[in-house]
Amino acid sequence: MIIFSEKHQDLNQNIKILKEKDINYLIRNQDNKNIIIIISDLNKELKNILTENLKYKKILIDDSADQYLNKNRYIKYKENTLFQDGTFEIIAGPCSIENKKQMEIIGINLAKLDIKFIRGGAFKPRTSPYDFQGLQKEGLELLKSQAKKHDFFVITEVMESSQIELINNYTDIFQIGSRNMYNYSLLKKIGNQAKPVLLKRGMSASYEEFILAAEYIQSQGNKNIILCERGIRTFEKKTRFTLDLMAVPILKKLADYPIIVDPSHGTGRWDLIKPAVMASYCTGAQGVMIEVHPDPDLALSDGFQSLNIDNFKDLINRINMIEGF
Repeated sequence: MIIFSEKHQDLNQNIKILKEKDINYLIRNQDNKNIIIIISDLNKELKNILTENLKYKKILIDDSADQYLNKNRYIKYKENTLFQDGTFEIIAGPCSIENKKQMEIIGINLAKLDIKFIRGGAFKPRTSPYDFQGLQKEGLELLKSQAKKHDFFVITEVMESSQIELINNYTDIFQIGSRNMYNYSLLKKIGNQAKPVLLKRGMSASYEEFILAAEYIQSQGNKNIILCERGIRTFEKKTRFTLDLMAVPILKKLADYPIIVDPSHGTGRWDLIKPAVMASYCTGAQGVMIEVHPDPDLALSDGFQSLNIDNFKDLINRINMIEGF
């Protein structure tokens, strides 16, 4: 349900009613109209109560609400409109930036396949403190050098507020990882930045918690946010996480953010990435984030969930065949 009102006092009155009913919502302002997007589940009785009691100029429900959200689903960066509904972007690169040779091989091959977005971890939040923690500034420099050479957009993770200034010099899109989805102070500070933000879902987060985490960023003025479904923790042990692909159509009904999928973390298995990407495409995702490594067996992190160059090429060819229909 989406509620449009022109008077500020009507907005305040509507918010009061929603809070009394314990209903979660998002606030937007477009063309001098105050817009409330309701993200909580509403039964028929509650819909009727709201329709009768809220003050509005226009109200959208079901299909008309979906169409409105899809129309506004994109990010703006410089002069580019990215991750629009109906597009399928590929973000690719290594889990960890390891050395110059590795990045040169990846850069050349991504460019040959017309990939626009390169990813790579310079600061690595590993489960064990004894595992490889990333090259940090040196890694950022290697990532940026490939972006300049091949005209990529850079996506890399910021782990804490103290890193924002440094990473801002190298990235085009900030990434907030799963562990930091609940780090509201970091979300607020990244919301003060001008560059887009890719926010990963917490491994135990509900859909509403995920969306409201994005709202912490939006509330500070940064409206260019991409949601990333990266799998949730369940009892299943055959995969690293359980990739919740129904997050895509559900989140698209709840909010106006682009939504992409990370099948590398979501499955934890390189052999499941191809079917997961195909399924992501069919659910209406605006893209995928895929880990790629020249030699996954020698990777310093997450080699078991990384595609080698040949497998990545095969995947892109399959995607191109589907998009050609």
